[in-house]
Amino acid sequence: MSDDANPRLRDRARTEATILAAARDVLAQTGFQGFGVNAVARQAGCDKQLIYRYFGGLEGLVDAMGAELALRLEASLDAGPAVAAPTYAAFAEHLLLRFLDSFRDDVLVQRIAAWEISDASPLVARLSRARGAAMLQWMARARGDLVAPAGVDAPALNAVLIAAAQQLVLASSAMGGFSGVALQSGQDWDRIRAAFVRLVRSSYAEPAPDA
Repeated sequence: MSDDANPRLRDRARTEATILAAARDVLAQTGFQGFGVNAVARQAGCDKQLIYRYFGGLEGLVDAMGAELALRLEASLDAGPAVAAPTYAAFAEHLLLRFLDSFRDDVLVQRIAAWEISDASPLVARLSRARGAAMLQWMARARGDLVAPAGVDAPALNAVLIAAAQQLVLASSAMGGFSGVALQSGQDWDRIRAAFVRLVRSSYAEPAPDA
């Protein structure tokens, strides 16, 4: 009998989905200060014992949220037309711009990223690890056999670029700009995208062949 035809399994899947949605809502509304089994159960309209039964408690629920956020991140990064990058520079450019768009569109992930900086709690760390692992998996899959030009520390450079994109989005949400640069209109973000493209292309330019 398939899971879809088994009422008990179907009801469990529906309840788990309801609890996960409630957990996202509580986290978005209150942050980790108000995040707990009782708050999630109230939001989901269920007995808190179901959270222990299906997720093993709060840490298991956070792990499930992390896995779900990782899938959302991968799906967002894969959205849009497929790009067959001929060079590592083209791959890095596509990666950075897709990350920028994905991060701008996901308010909950923005809040989690801000908590990573301000709150070193174990629960935040669990979500952070899931998000980071998803990013690395997507990069490895998308990169394929492409390699960075000789002498370029690609992991460090990519980390700097991604951190810059993340900071700009967080600054946009908090202050509407960063370092005197407005980050509100579509034109503002087109300006940022053009700056990132210039940085990536110059940083990953292939060395000129010997004369």
